[in-house]
Amino acid sequence: MAAIVTQPQTLAANWFAFGLCALSYALGGTASTLMATFLPVAVPELLGQSISNGQLGDIGAYINAAFLYGWMSGGLIFGLVGDRLGRARAVAFVTALYGVAMLFTVFAPNWPVLLVCRFLTGAGVGGVLLLTTVYLSEIWPEKSRAVVLGVLAVMFPVGIVATGGLNAGLILWRQAFWLGLIPVLVAVLMLFFLPESAHWAQLRRQPKPEKAWSPTDRANLVTGILVFGAVLIGLWGTFSWIPTWVQSLLADGQAGAQMGSQAGVPVGARERGLTMMLLGMGGILGGILSGPLIGLLGSRRTLLLTFAGCAGGCALLFLSNREFTPVIYAETAFVALFFGISQGALSSIIPALFPVRIRATAAGISFNIGRFFTATAVFFVGTMVAALGGFGHALLVFSIAFLVAGLVVFLRYRPAVT
Repeated sequence: MAAIVTQPQTLAANWFAFGLCALSYALGGTASTLMATFLPVAVPELLGQSISNGQLGDIGAYINAAFLYGWMSGGLIFGLVGDRLGRARAVAFVTALYGVAMLFTVFAPNWPVLLVCRFLTGAGVGGVLLLTTVYLSEIWPEKSRAVVLGVLAVMFPVGIVATGGLNAGLILWRQAFWLGLIPVLVAVLMLFFLPESAHWAQLRRQPKPEKAWSPTDRANLVTGILVFGAVLIGLWGTFSWIPTWVQSLLADGQAGAQMGSQAGVPVGARERGLTMMLLGMGGILGGILSGPLIGLLGSRRTLLLTFAGCAGGCALLFLSNREFTPVIYAETAFVALFFGISQGALSSIIPALFPVRIRATAAGISFNIGRFFTATAVFFVGTMVAALGGFGHALLVFSIAFLVAGLVVFLRYRPAVT
């Protein structure tokens, strides 16, 4: 039977477990953004006809929302699964889930079927991000636990860089989703070789008493939901659409499109791929810098600076470009850096808002309730593209969410409790 061994006793076993979890986490980053970078070519193929930017925005909004609803559902549901079945088996299951969903995507005959595939992919990824973090925090020695979890968090943007590489490498979109074979293989290895958390085994033997939430806890929960929800709306309302926005700038035969259309290369493929790689690399660097920034400036100032950078960077990117030029790469990297800092900072700041006795529950609610608002908000992308005259104006409106997050921090943020 898989996953019945207790906590690993050797450093080698710990690192083997980390390697599998990190690989699943990184591939989750790829699974999350792979459709975003191929969206301009996948949707017309599935429809069998060329479409306008407004139509692409409408259908793309449904596809992105399906993924985000799945992510939210996985983040909420699979935490309960992990409590009942064990951390290791649950991690293996959610890794297999998004891998199999990616393989089904290869054969999607139309975009409604693609919606189902993206929902299941999101559910698996949401479960992976939650359960790998919980699992490693329970099996890893306390002395180096924070460092290991920080490295784990960076693996998600590593997967995003891989997404850009696939597109820049000119792989057809259906071929790219065969990548789902790798998480399926990783899941099999997890099922047979991941040792179970001894901490989970001990907790299973002890009933958990109900613990009341104080007024401060409830106030901080509202703060966590508002801040993370606003950031997710800003992030997914801009981040996942930037490659499509770049494609729209190339539509009139700009220099970049001409370069990208040589030798049978799909128009804009290199530009979209490089843009996604920059978004991922910015996320990696920003995540690494978030900890030192919090130490230097404090959590409150770091968040305010970060949200100002996100909003200002988006304004620069979307207001200063009407056709494709290489300057877009530099501006995208700037925005991506602040995106990365925001995710790294919130990953540590929001859980620290709550005392240990309710930290996991409260942080899970804060992170995943926000995904519901995000998935709902992206439905309006297509409408906004048509009403505002292009992707740039629509994405600029979504970036206002970063200012909302900053305002919530300014008005409601309280020091972390212990």
